[in-house]
Amino acid sequence: MKLVPLGDRVVLKQLAAEETTKSGIVLPGQNKEKPQQAEVLAVGPGGTVDGKEVKMEVKVGDQVIYSKYSGTEVKLEDEEYIIVRQNDILAIVE
Repeated sequence: MKLVPLGDRVVLKQLAAEETTKSGIVLPGQNKEKPQQAEVLAVGPGGTVDGKEVKMEVKVGDQVIYSKYSGTEVKLEDEEYIIVRQNDILAIVE
């Protein structure tokens, strides 16, 4: 099964949380904060969304930072994905 986003939506796969802090402290599973960094897996076509022309500025394979409380979490075939609008993506990591 494959997720195909519509409009200005983007499918993200969250990157794994760090197991240790910068000072070397190992974090147990539940205390790890989910990172806000993800990889783009699929990009919608853009076009006219809510009466405005939207040009998609991210592409598949980009690493991005997204807004903490945005998007919809989806579980598909034991994998977790996040579907967000392009304007919820704050930056592309280069």
